[in-house]
Amino acid sequence: MPDKTNSAQKVFSIVDPLKVNIETPRSAVISIEVDETQIEHIECDILIVGGGMGGVSAALSALKAADELGFSTEKKPLVILTEETDWLGGQMTSQGVSALDENHLVEISGAARSYQHFRNEIRARYKRDFKLVDWAAAEPWLNPGDCWVSWLAFEPKFAVDEIEKLLSPYEKRHQLTIKLRTKAIFAKAEETETSSAISKKKVTSIGLYDFERKTCTEIKAKIVIDATELGDLLPLVGVKYRSGAESKDETGEAHAPEKARPENVQDFTYPFVIEHRPGTKNVIAKPPHYDEFKASGKFSLEGYPMFACKFKGEGDEMRIEKLPFWEYRRLISSKLFESDDYPFDVAMINWNSNDLRMQNIIDVDAITQAERLALGKALSLGFLYWLQTEAPRDDGGFGYPEFYLRTDVLGTEDGLSKYPYIRESRRIVGQHTIVEEEIVVATNPGARAHLFSDSVGIGRYPVDIHGEQDVPGAAQHTKPFQIPLGALIPQDATNLLPACKNISTTHVTNGSYRLHPIEWSIGEAQGTLSIFALKNNIAPSEIVNSPDAVRSLQEQLINRGVPLFWFNNVATDHPNFAEIQKRTMLDESLVDDQTLAFNAETLT
Repeated sequence: MPDKTNSAQKVFSIVDPLKVNIETPRSAVISIEVDETQIEHIECDILIVGGGMGGVSAALSALKAADELGFSTEKKPLVILTEETDWLGGQMTSQGVSALDENHLVEISGAARSYQHFRNEIRARYKRDFKLVDWAAAEPWLNPGDCWVSWLAFEPKFAVDEIEKLLSPYEKRHQLTIKLRTKAIFAKAEETETSSAISKKKVTSIGLYDFERKTCTEIKAKIVIDATELGDLLPLVGVKYRSGAESKDETGEAHAPEKARPENVQDFTYPFVIEHRPGTKNVIAKPPHYDEFKASGKFSLEGYPMFACKFKGEGDEMRIEKLPFWEYRRLISSKLFESDDYPFDVAMINWNSNDLRMQNIIDVDAITQAERLALGKALSLGFLYWLQTEAPRDDGGFGYPEFYLRTDVLGTEDGLSKYPYIRESRRIVGQHTIVEEEIVVATNPGARAHLFSDSVGIGRYPVDIHGEQDVPGAAQHTKPFQIPLGALIPQDATNLLPACKNISTTHVTNGSYRLHPIEWSIGEAQGTLSIFALKNNIAPSEIVNSPDAVRSLQEQLINRGVPLFWFNNVATDHPNFAEIQKRTMLDESLVDDQTLAFNAETLT
């Protein structure tokens, strides 16, 4: 990140994520001297910085909303989308986690229709381009990896392709410009007068560096969406944000620590992909730091067998205790394919053993960040080496030398993801902050979590914390929850919107809101909100305070197939989906909160 955060700065040090390497970490650090006379200046209506799932979804929804509302602009393009790596898609592509973390209703009613459609297009690719066995070809919810952590696992390149298909029509119409390999390095903002007692920033432009062209561009936009993985725009603009664990005094949460721990940010991980080639030997060279990681007890299968199931009990009481490690995040199950395209199983490895703990990369200098990222790479390759040489075998002995590192699946020379899998970001201080008691089972006795009248989406996932738990028991189950608009609007900015993991959650609730379908829904809400604000000539920050504007925004999202209220029997393609969602948001008393089911009699 830049050494300072003000627009007057002329020299910046940043990390090129695609240049991070174990041997010479500092070679990934780039020093940039900005010459104002050489900067290219561009204008657009909406600038989206960060091309992960939230950024892609925000771009798509903004472009769709512009068509729906008949919003036109003299500016071309309407939207500019930037991304540090050379792949759009974030968690599911450049970060390697293409075995998606979702809820059990994701295929029916537990995610936005656009997200479901995107996933089904990936499935269709496998059905169209490869010869599947009959039962797999007939499976409407095909899971190419047949893994046990997800309803859909696949090779990241297919998600990259589908994103390109979704965005390319808008590029051809010059409504969208995509800038890959581009990172924000400075921001310009001005103080604005508002009716609120809180002084607010209005972002006027963002300065970006192109890693390939080695040039700087300053983009002026009416609305700026921060979809970066670490909330990079927040310090550049100068808005308030939180990082790491807040104190109990600040959040009031049962599992917040007594004193804030800003350095306790969730682990990041470099996933890698391996193929199981029985009878071969593919052991990599022992990577740096291996012995120290091993000595600390970092490497373990945690009692999971590699290929078999582990049972407990006897006779009729026998039950599966642990499923196979190999199938956890398997991307390709070779038994599903009749052709020779996939002769071997392919698995993505994202496990506690390659989570790098207490090595925060937020708000550190570029050299420290590069060194910690390189350490994360060494840990992942160390885990691979341990799997190949020392992991306990199901058949006795140690090591699986037949595991082959696939460098092509993630598109990198070292076989690791292009960008680390990020679980926690800087987080805005929003109009509302989502706290533990609003979503967890212990404090929500009904079928759903706390109800928000300004809901713009839904989600469900446990409080999943990879790292040190400040208070034992913080990781806990949740009830189906909503995404409140108030958590998407900063207190101190008029036109800056978060669209990744940087919304107004706490360290605890971030563990539930950081997953694939939820980030997609956050992006969809922010893209739609942006066009709504432009169309009605109102600042995004003011919409949350207008019940009529919130209702209009909600109706637009519902009409597009975004569920704002949880049901287990109202699919996004249900003929009465929109009517049911709208009625429920207007009158929650229509619903029995002891069940997730919708009573069709209330439609009469």
